[in-house]
Amino acid sequence: MRRGRSRRARAALLSGLVPLCAAGAAAQPAGVPAEVALSELSVAGTGERATGPVVGYRATRSATATRTDTALRDTPQSVQVVPREVLEDRQDLRLADAITNVSNVQSGGTIQGRSDTFVIRGFRTQTYAIDGVLMSPANTFNVTQRDLADVERIEVLKGPASVLYGRGDPGGLINIVTRRPTLEPSGDLTVQGGSYGFARLQGTVSGALPGAEGFAGRVSFASQDDPTFRNYGGDRSNTRNFVAPAFSWTPSADTRVEFLAEMTRQDSQYDDGLVARNGRVPLDDIRRYYGTNNSRYSGESNFVTLRAEHDLSPEVTLRQIVNVQAGGFGVFAVRPSGLNAAGTLVTRRGSAVDTTYAAIDTQTEMVAKFDLLGLRNTLLAGFEYIDGFRKSYSQQSTFTSASFLDPSPRGTYGAFTFQNLIQQRTDLYGLYLQDQIDLGAGFQLLVGARADFGSQFYFSRTTAAQRPPAEQELFGFSPRVGLVYRPVEPLTLYASYTTSFKPQTDAVLNVSNPPPETGEQYEVGARYDLIPSALTLSAAAFSITRQNVSANDPVNTGYSVITGAQRSEGVEVDIAGEILPGWKIIGGLGYLDAKITKDTTFAVGNRLVGVPEFSGSVWSTYQVQSGALRGLGFGFGATYVGSRFGDLNNSYRVGAYTRLDAAIFYDFDRFRFAVNARNLTDARYIEQPFNATSNLPGAPFTVLATITARM
Repeated sequence: MRRGRSRRARAALLSGLVPLCAAGAAAQPAGVPAEVALSELSVAGTGERATGPVVGYRATRSATATRTDTALRDTPQSVQVVPREVLEDRQDLRLADAITNVSNVQSGGTIQGRSDTFVIRGFRTQTYAIDGVLMSPANTFNVTQRDLADVERIEVLKGPASVLYGRGDPGGLINIVTRRPTLEPSGDLTVQGGSYGFARLQGTVSGALPGAEGFAGRVSFASQDDPTFRNYGGDRSNTRNFVAPAFSWTPSADTRVEFLAEMTRQDSQYDDGLVARNGRVPLDDIRRYYGTNNSRYSGESNFVTLRAEHDLSPEVTLRQIVNVQAGGFGVFAVRPSGLNAAGTLVTRRGSAVDTTYAAIDTQTEMVAKFDLLGLRNTLLAGFEYIDGFRKSYSQQSTFTSASFLDPSPRGTYGAFTFQNLIQQRTDLYGLYLQDQIDLGAGFQLLVGARADFGSQFYFSRTTAAQRPPAEQELFGFSPRVGLVYRPVEPLTLYASYTTSFKPQTDAVLNVSNPPPETGEQYEVGARYDLIPSALTLSAAAFSITRQNVSANDPVNTGYSVITGAQRSEGVEVDIAGEILPGWKIIGGLGYLDAKITKDTTFAVGNRLVGVPEFSGSVWSTYQVQSGALRGLGFGFGATYVGSRFGDLNNSYRVGAYTRLDAAIFYDFDRFRFAVNARNLTDARYIEQPFNATSNLPGAPFTVLATITARM
């Protein structure tokens, strides 16, 4: 029944996309101006919108932390924004690259080349939001790597965010804001080629559509092949194809409708990376590969989002959001599973996995602005319903071991046998309320709370004799409070308390409803405009505790116990903006002390996986503003990540690294010509450890050439 439901969801999704793609393709006018114009969805005035483009490297508004269009300086929680201009100057191709210049955020690995994960303030997260809607509510990770073709800005909300987003990890949330359609015609086409056979075609076109006043459409697309530097042998293709049709309609001044769909198809090599030995990961050969030529991964992810807003009055707005997701992935691969006692051979196994998922997410909200007792209030009230499921079937076999130093891509499979069958269904209801109150005298108060309740069925069957458990009843309460104070115009101070909630999926012996994992954060911070309206410096100090973390049951093998606790404390500094006309900068520095504070399996005091003590990055560009060389630009960046442990046992460590990047670009008429170089010193490093047999090495020195034509 569930598989049929998934197929129906996918069929409905695809049937809706076809006419939209055709409509968007038909809207390619000639003579499109170089600058992207705002649509009629813009609010009155000429300032920045929370969902619109950012001029330069410094954003001033966001809706990620409040679900209302709020100035960043009025937000009592750290929010860092990476605008599209940064993505274009750096020529970022992965979401992991895009968040490099945000403090205390690192790539968490790609899950064998399948997806994107991140470590935010010391805690790993494997999902993100798109336009405020969390992806994969029933799946444990997004099944394709995120393409950046239709991304307007990337916003990182640091710390727990359950008061607005429900279930989530305590480190923070990445929210991707997509490019909206415009009534004014615009578009661009980009062709790229680079080291190791990389090739990519990307484009977008936007403009008014016939049929109704205020009707606009946009189609963004991308297709790439990235064989990479790894020694896969044979077929080295790693392809991803992406298309995102969108439209907006403004039938009247008080009504706005938006639609976005995305389809991603990925076919890539299944790559666990390098294997740890003797407490470290050898980097003598970063091309070394322990799989086989036919170790492949294929994934597809699709979603549609319909958003409608109506102003009952200038002070009251109703909003309805409906999101439908569907997809799945398949794996047939040979994977490393360990080392022999001498450390000379890598044991391997065959793995075959088939997973499908589908979900629906609806959000009904009201935003009301009013005066009460002489104080200005912005009230948000909302209700969210989530219904998601996934089904995953996996088999495994033995496979010939390989030399640690010189692995062979060949070997013999044993018979494939059943490994496990996972069935999960989640039904969640969320009620949330938030009020932003202007107290006067430079003070602003934010208070909010959310209650999540519902049920979850989670069954991981490893033998035919297992009986399915009863459904778990879920409940989570997530309060939030923050205070903002502006003593003088360039300076903002804030303090906040936030919480998170995440249902358990591990099996606890004789417990049908294990308590959910929770997190709470205390944060204080400041923002200061070094140059008014141009350059902003922000800083924060925080302490996050994560409770009810599951750990392996030391008595009953195959079960878990809910006793663990972890803590992450740290400080961070971020900068973004323009120092002088044409000279822009974005970057951050961070310190983290992230440790286990309570556990039955791992030693208290051990550091968390993949968390550096110190990290920092900076990216800066200068573009000539006048004269014969006008349009010529240069960029330089540096990234430092400290050493990290690869597992909670702290049994092995990966070393610190520093990577240097550079760019040269030239804007001429409607064209941009650019050459970007990464890892100028050809440093060898592990980008992120995942476990002892999965450690992805960073790419060596690479060059990427880009030509962009703007219509």
